[in-house]
Order: sequence, then structure tokens, then C-alpha cells
Amino acid sequence: MKVPLLDLKAQYAPLREEIRAAMDEVCDAQQFILGTRVQAFEAHVAAYCGVPYAVGLSSGTDALLAALMALDIGPGDAVVTSPFTFFATLGSIVRLGAFPLMADIDPLTFNLSPAGVRVLLENPPHRLKKHLPKVLLPVHLFGQCADMDPLLDLARQHGLHVVEDAAQAIGAEYPARTGICKAGTLGDIGCFSFFPSKNLGGFGDGGMAVTRAATLDTALRTIRVHGSTEQYRHERLSGNFRLDALQAAVLDVKLKHLENWHAARRAHAELYDRAFRGSAVQTPRAAYADHTLTNHHIYNQYVIRVPERDRVHAALQKAGIGCAIYYPVPMHLQPCFRDLGYRSGDFPESEQAASEVLALPIYPELTEAMQQAVVDEVLKAVG
Repeated sequence: MKVPLLDLKAQYAPLREEIRAAMDEVCDAQQFILGTRVQAFEAHVAAYCGVPYAVGLSSGTDALLAALMALDIGPGDAVVTSPFTFFATLGSIVRLGAFPLMADIDPLTFNLSPAGVRVLLENPPHRLKKHLPKVLLPVHLFGQCADMDPLLDLARQHGLHVVEDAAQAIGAEYPARTGICKAGTLGDIGCFSFFPSKNLGGFGDGGMAVTRAATLDTALRTIRVHGSTEQYRHERLSGNFRLDALQAAVLDVKLKHLENWHAARRAHAELYDRAFRGSAVQTPRAAYADHTLTNHHIYNQYVIRVPERDRVHAALQKAGIGCAIYYPVPMHLQPCFRDLGYRSGDFPESEQAASEVLALPIYPELTEAMQQAVVDEVLKAVG
């Protein structure tokens, strides 16, 4: 049996009429840039996350960029983050002329290690001491929150703003000391992506930034429209980072189904966990499963570790089983960042993860037979 890594057609089929009706309303109104559709979706996301403000943006990448711009990050500033992430995290920092100060990951969750961040902030390598951190940017990778309480403590101790890269984690919950919080709502600004493959995915690019601060909401809304507060008056150098009304209409329909999709992904993850128990397959750790959380993990990806990963990857592809490597090269080893001065061996946990990780199909519409086919081929390949 062939099983794709993702099947967006299966998600679309039962929603087709509702989505097309919403798109038709936008087409009939001929209001494509911002407007009531975007405002409605922003309000619904803000309510879902439990924050007062949400700002629709053109992509998850632009959400990160706008968030850093709203905090006035630029040349001479440094941002603390993870080397094991998608390019947009580091790209947004460097694009503004800031320097990415990286700490290694927790090998069990793949998220930024609070212990590593503490060492970086309190005793940085000599060559990095000249870079003064202004922002802490944790990534909630694969659908599970980073351990935010100790990270927020460190941010307060060192006077850092906090921007959360929650591109893969909308709806994921964290058991904070102050109560259960959703990804993106613990720091100053949280950033989401609505790339089609995400748990909440649009019909193209789209993103969102959420915040509890009215001043940051105003800044983000100004930044997304060329830094303009009124037509032809530009208060700051910025860009065009607007969310399209058509994307907002589609996403608003899908948002109503998101909790059910999260639950289906978790059920699939539990099946995988049971099936791989006792094998050479290392299944992902749900760090907050023992807490009273509904969405302790939303499994944007189900990422295993396997020996001889590249051979297993090739075997699965040959068998028609969809799989992907997130991510084969950590950010500190990317060619475009070679001038930053990082080297192989700087972040051993990230480098080891990059050599072992493999993502399996986890989308909600998977059948048990499809999952069993995935399990059978993985176990056969691992041997």
C-alpha cells in the first residue's frame, strides 16, 4: 500500500462546499486586501489563542520578520535561538542585520535547551561576547512547546524580549506556572504559519502574529502596510506583509475543525507509539503528556529517530511510504551562514538529530490500514 506523507485532497473533500462558498463571498465583494474577512479571522484566532490581539500577515516568515521589526531589532543586536529549525527562523534575524546567538537543543524534544541558553547567556564563548542579546526566540518544533518557564525566567533575568516561533504549533498547550497557556501567547509576540502543510493550512502562504500588548499590535499593523499609519504617510521603513482576504476566508473555515484534527493526529501518534515499542525506532517524546492538557502535542510532524536514517529513508520511498527529513542540515552549517563563524561540532545534539530524524505520515485522514502499512515498512527497513 502506498501512503503519502500528506494528503491535502482528503482534507479538502468534506470541506469543499463550505470553502468555495466562503471564497465566493470574497469574490463577490471584490475586497481582496485586508478588510472584514481578515478582521474576522484575526478575531477568531485571538479568541482561540486566548489573547486580545492577532495580526494577519503574508507568511510565517514575514510574521517572524515583522515581530522582530516591531521590537526594533537591527544591526548590533543579537537574538538567541536554536540551530535545529526551519530556515525562516535564522533568515529573519540575519535579514535585519542582527546576529543569531545559538544554543543547542534538548535531544528528547528537539526544542531549545534552557540549560544551553543559560550557559550561553552567562558564559558565552569568547568570540560571541561582543554580541549583545536583545531577544530570545524559542521554536516550538514539530507541534510541541519548548520548555517556556525556565526560558522566560532567563529572559527576565537578562532583560530580553521573547518572540515565539510557533509556526508548527498553533493550539499546542504548555503547563506554565501561571496556568495552561497556548503556544505563541507566553512571550511578547507569537508567530504562526499557515503554509498548506501546517495543521491549519491555507491555499498558499499566510501567517499571523499574536500579542497581549496594544503597542505591539499597533506596530505590527503599521509594519504590514509599508510602515504606513495613513495613506502615503510612512512612519517606519517596512514592507508589504498583508494576509489576503481569500486566505483568511479559507483559514476561517478550517479553524473550526482544528481541534478535531489535533485529536486525530494525537490518536495516530499513540498508534505509532504502541507499534514501535521495543524496536530500534525511537519515537517522539510528548514532554507534557502527564499534565492535564488537551493539546500537549499537536504533531505537526511525527518525527522518529532511526539508525542508518538515510538507508531507511530510501527504503521507505522505494516502498511508496511518504516520509521526509526535518531537517538534514542544522542552521549553523548552512552555506549562507558560514560567515557567522559557527563550525561543525558546535551543537552536537542538533547535528546528531539532523543525522537521525525521519518524519512519518500523521495527517488526520490516515486510516488504520495506512498506518499499519507505514509501521510494517519502517520495521522492515530498520531490521
